[in-house]
This record gives sequence, structure tokens and C-alpha cells, in this order.
Amino acid sequence: DSISAGYGMEAEQSWVSLLEERLEQKFPGEHAVINGSMSGETAAGAVNRLPNLLQSHKPDVVIIELGGNDGLRGQPPQLIERSLDRLVVMSLEVEAETLLFGMKIPPNYGTSYSQAFEANFQRVAERYEIDLLPFFLEGVAGDDSLMQSDGIHPRAEAQILLLENAWPLIKATLQRD
Repeated sequence: DSISAGYGMEAEQSWVSLLEERLEQKFPGEHAVINGSMSGETAAGAVNRLPNLLQSHKPDVVIIELGGNDGLRGQPPQLIERSLDRLVVMSLEVEAETLLFGMKIPPNYGTSYSQAFEANFQRVAERYEIDLLPFFLEGVAGDDSLMQSDGIHPRAEAQILLLENAWPLIKATLQRD
């Protein structure tokens, strides 16, 4: 979604670009990064786009960082889970190592909705025995100095923190291959 698409900043400032740089430093010439992210994308929308991306790029690893827009639009948690489930299944069907990055929703959506939303990520990860980053924006969300004025999108200064949140899972996955 917009977080991985680098909303509100130059593309080279995004955590995905920083990941590309780190991969080149740590594993020179071994890995290419294809960023299929799109600002405003929902998990349901990605279900329609992912098959073409998988066919075109034949990835070894797929990172699913979606669901936030679904939650912000108040989509029923069961529908969000169904979409996340489908994305994971499609990725596993092409034998890609699959990582799921969890999200949380702002507290104004209410406790029961927030809990149901967050539980989706855990259930999907457990169901398919894939690695889960429980909250991708850990240490960033809620810190006004790291968030853009909309309070939703991280600033360029926060991108290295997002990479640091993601790196242990990504590194472990690449070392298993």
C-alpha cells in the first residue's frame, strides 16, 4: 500500500529502496527488489493484481504489507482476513517464501474492531505457518516527529526504522533459501 509505495516522499527515500540498498551491500548481486506497492491499495484490490505480478516476476520471496486501507475504510474484518488469506495462498502456490507484515488501526475505530482487525494477521500467519511482523509501524506510529501531517503515513526520516523492523524477518528468510 502507500506505506511501501513511499507516499509523500521521493521513491529513493522509501523503506523499500533502503531495503534494495541493504540487500546489495549484504548480498551483492544476489537479489532484486520488485515493489508492487500502490498508494491506496486494499488487500482486496491486491488480490486482483497479485497474479500478474507473480507470473511476471516469479519471486522467491513475497512480502505482504496490506490491510491498513481496508481497516481505515471500515471493511469487515472477515473480508480483510479473506483477502490476506488469498494473497498468502497465491504466493505460496508459486513456492515463494511469504512474509506478512501486520498493521494496527487508530483507536478511534473502537476496541472490538481494532482487536478483530489485528487478529487477522496472526490467524493468517498461523494458518499457513509463515513469518509475521506483528506491527510494521512499531516505534513509528503515534510519534508525530516520524509521521506526516496526516498522521497515517511515515515521513522519510522514519523509513530506516521501518527497514529495521522488517530486516530480521527478511534476512532470516533469505538465509533459509
